[in-house]
Amino acid sequence: MPKAYIIGRIDVTDPEEYAKYAARTPELVAAAGGRFLTRGGRHEALEGNARSRNVVIEFPDWETARAFYDGPGYHAILPHALRGSVREMVLVEGV
Repeated sequence: MPKAYIIGRIDVTDPEEYAKYAARTPELVAAAGGRFLTRGGRHEALEGNARSRNVVIEFPDWETARAFYDGPGYHAILPHALRGSVREMVLVEGV
């Protein structure tokens, strides 16, 4: 079964609000069986427009990633992210 990845491209617009979200995501990701491959850090736009923050979270499979995203723990903190950033999040199946 292929792994799955949640990829986020984010511009933080309200650091205090976004911090409430970012502080909780590591524990929720770990509890769901996921792990961060990158969480911010150095980046360079090779093509197109970049966002200021990039995140890649690896999960054992699609169903686990989807359960994390749809879960009550994540949805409890999601409003902080939506109020504190402009972003795109995608779920991608690995090979």
